[in-house]
Amino acid sequence: MNSSPALSEIGQIAITVSDVAAALPFYRDVLGLKFLFSSAPGLAFLAAGSVRLMLSTPQGAGAVGHNSILYFKITDIVAAHAAFVERGAKNERAPALAAKLPDHELWLGFLRDPDGNLIGLMEEKR
Repeated sequence: MNSSPALSEIGQIAITVSDVAAALPFYRDVLGLKFLFSSAPGLAFLAAGSVRLMLSTPQGAGAVGHNSILYFKITDIVAAHAAFVERGAKNERAPALAAKLPDHELWLGFLRDPDGNLIGLMEEKR
């Protein structure tokens, strides 16, 4: 049996906006997405069915409208991240605790594809 990690469903998509406070009413009120939470200034999270949508100002590299990130749900993020790097993915940021929420911890790690696109790995540890 192959126990090698593999990606399946998308857990979160990040959309880079110039002003989260201005963009939030569009996604929440105009498009009707359910507001979930804000974990820091400049971040807002909404539900698009089972996929979480993150509104964020540019974080590090990229520009408004040109820096979306696919976040894939994964279990055992530390081992999975290491396996993907071993298989040739470029490490962008090792997995680390990103937020402590009431019912779980959110862990994130990042990789780059061959064109430099950012791929997020996320694990919600209960």
